[in-house]
Amino acid sequence: MKKPIIALVGRPNVGKSTLFNRLTRTRDAIVADYPGLTRDRQYGRGRYGDDPFIVVDTGGLSGEQAGVDPLMASQAVQAIKEADAVLFLVDARTGLIPADETIAQQLREFGKPVTLVVNKAEGQNPDLVGSEFYALGLGMPFAISSAHGDRVNDLLETALASIEQASQALETTESDSEMSLDEQPGTRVAIVGRPNVGKSTLINRMIGEERVVAFDLPGTTRDSIFVPFERDGQAYTLIDTAGIRRRKNIKEKIEKFSIVKAIEAMESSHVVILVMDGSEGVTDQDLTLLGLAIESGRGLILAINKWDHLSHEQRQKVKHELSHRFSFVDYAERHLISALHGTGVGTLFKTVNAVYQASVQSVSTADLNRVLTQAVADHQPPLVGGRRIKCRYAHLGGVNPPTVIIHGNQVDKLPAAYTKYLMNVFRKAFKWVGTPVRIEYRVSSNPYKDRASNFVQRRGKSLAQAENNELKRHKKQRKRTQKPRR
Repeated sequence: MKKPIIALVGRPNVGKSTLFNRLTRTRDAIVADYPGLTRDRQYGRGRYGDDPFIVVDTGGLSGEQAGVDPLMASQAVQAIKEADAVLFLVDARTGLIPADETIAQQLREFGKPVTLVVNKAEGQNPDLVGSEFYALGLGMPFAISSAHGDRVNDLLETALASIEQASQALETTESDSEMSLDEQPGTRVAIVGRPNVGKSTLINRMIGEERVVAFDLPGTTRDSIFVPFERDGQAYTLIDTAGIRRRKNIKEKIEKFSIVKAIEAMESSHVVILVMDGSEGVTDQDLTLLGLAIESGRGLILAINKWDHLSHEQRQKVKHELSHRFSFVDYAERHLISALHGTGVGTLFKTVNAVYQASVQSVSTADLNRVLTQAVADHQPPLVGGRRIKCRYAHLGGVNPPTVIIHGNQVDKLPAAYTKYLMNVFRKAFKWVGTPVRIEYRVSSNPYKDRASNFVQRRGKSLAQAENNELKRHKKQRKRTQKPRR
């Protein structure tokens, strides 16, 4: 039987994300005293006793018709359509306002079971605090405190009891999205970049629907949104991350949390697509993001967006900057795309598959040692202190990224240039395209070191004792040969 889905809806800043974290026992949704923080659908997994369920956090419904609000409302509407039951949250502190009545009227049109939840009711009489909300005509109000957990379990029992178990099965792509970040199905692809470079537009183009809010306003995406789907029988999970700006430009505390989530998404993904705005060229912040992606050790693809809007001179300038400023990451595949019109987006999947397969490819120890022996024969390591560095053998220490561990004498003293040479040799030999290669060194220990030291110590003591005995013998002999005094 399918897991029931519960959607959380209401005005901005009534505590939907706090309740989401309470029900899922996670901190997946960003929580702050800031209206309009959640903008896309956020899925999570919860459990009441032995009964699992899926909970969906939505953006606040303000009724505004300008800016990003209508797009947020469309995301909430989609969540309501998918849900088996709706928890309509209102604020006990502000009381009943006209916006609540408008939302209640809209919810009636969907015909879904609705439970009216009066949040922020801690320290108040549950019967009195919800009395004015009877006017909404949605049945008995349920007073809770999502921040403190008051009566949340009772609310769950009521909501789950109202869900019909015979409802239609959910689409696989939506039911899978309730997993945690590391459990997302298929190849996990993190879309990162500066604000307003077209990350959300690229995801919508890749999956063929308006799944995430795309708006010409920096900072539209705040949470990391997971988008599972299938293409040609292959499962993927796209991760839409918040745009990362310079630290000095980060004014709001909530944006700092978004950046942390974006970095976590990179570290937990298989492949990272760094999206850059071709009309602005390569910026210093793009290089900073590239550094974060390299540190995460994941496969890397560079996507230069808005390419169709560039003149011939601008395109030549961007290509020049890519070849010179990104020369240290020449292993990364580069795609010139237009997320808005779809130009070049289709070839991204082929590159994602190739990079992912390369990053998780297993290599035998025999093959690694064969390549290492040939590399050392072609280009000998330099002398250190008059002694030759010896690379004895290698083995694979891990994948994603491929990690080669080399054992030998003084290998920890190999210069960075020789390490890069070995990286390029391994990458070419095993076709590790689009993924960084890490090399770790292990200095071989001398098994006779302690034995030799003990021998020297014993030998030194023996020599000292022999010298002492010889000195005593000479003294005695000298005493015997001395003439007695008269």
